[in-house]
Amino acid sequence: MKAISITNHLGITTVAINNPPMNVLTIKLINEINEFVLSLRDDRDTKVVVFKSMHDSFFLAHLDLNVINGTQGGQAASIEFNHMIANIKAMKQLSVAVVDGVARGGGNEFVMACDLAYATENAAFAQPEIHVNIPTGGQGAVQFARRMGKNKALQALLLGNDFSAKQAESLNIITQFVPKAEMDTFLAMTLGVISQLEVRDIVMYKEIIATSIRDEEAGAELELRYFLARAKEQKTETIIAAFLKHGGQTLREAKDIQGIFIDTAAELT
Repeated sequence: MKAISITNHLGITTVAINNPPMNVLTIKLINEINEFVLSLRDDRDTKVVVFKSMHDSFFLAHLDLNVINGTQGGQAASIEFNHMIANIKAMKQLSVAVVDGVARGGGNEFVMACDLAYATENAAFAQPEIHVNIPTGGQGAVQFARRMGKNKALQALLLGNDFSAKQAESLNIITQFVPKAEMDTFLAMTLGVISQLEVRDIVMYKEIIATSIRDEEAGAELELRYFLARAKEQKTETIIAAFLKHGGQTLREAKDIQGIFIDTAAELT
């Protein structure tokens, strides 16, 4: 792979994107991301995948404008881009975009395809496709509608203007604004906790949340099925016993539940 580099550490895989000169979503980059994401289908060791950019100004600029045309090759490339968005959304692992630059058009759609997105004061987000006579092509309008509601989504799509990280957080485009100086510490703490879970834990909550968004009653039924199944597991019995041993359901729980979790984990480890 030439446009992305991959590193692994304690269940967290970092994908660094470097596709000069502007980190445009070319067919080469799209194919490499697709190949990597599909390679994780049976991976149970990787819990979290972090996507970040090596470019000083761009996270991902947008879909390559040279493939937006009526040719067979251009149409095929645009479809592959759409497949990439779908593949990221279907990942079993937790996908995280760390944005320290511009993400417009397909770049913003990439960010919204990830499960979590954190951005710095250097980030900007937009869907400006209307100004080149096309709609969004990677679920940008769909996601804006679902996240913002009709009025705000329509205004954002018709204007195509940039949103800062703080504005993007308020509009649910990203998960959270994090100052650049604090990003490394924040990620280490947040993702360090999640990386200790099993992949099936991540899949479980992804399924419950996705189902609940579509249908509240179906989500409640799925949640109960998961609960009853997990309650019967030996692992659950073992963890609960250790939790009670270290002060669960005592006064310690009122002020130091995290300490109980730490002691429980230490004993079981």
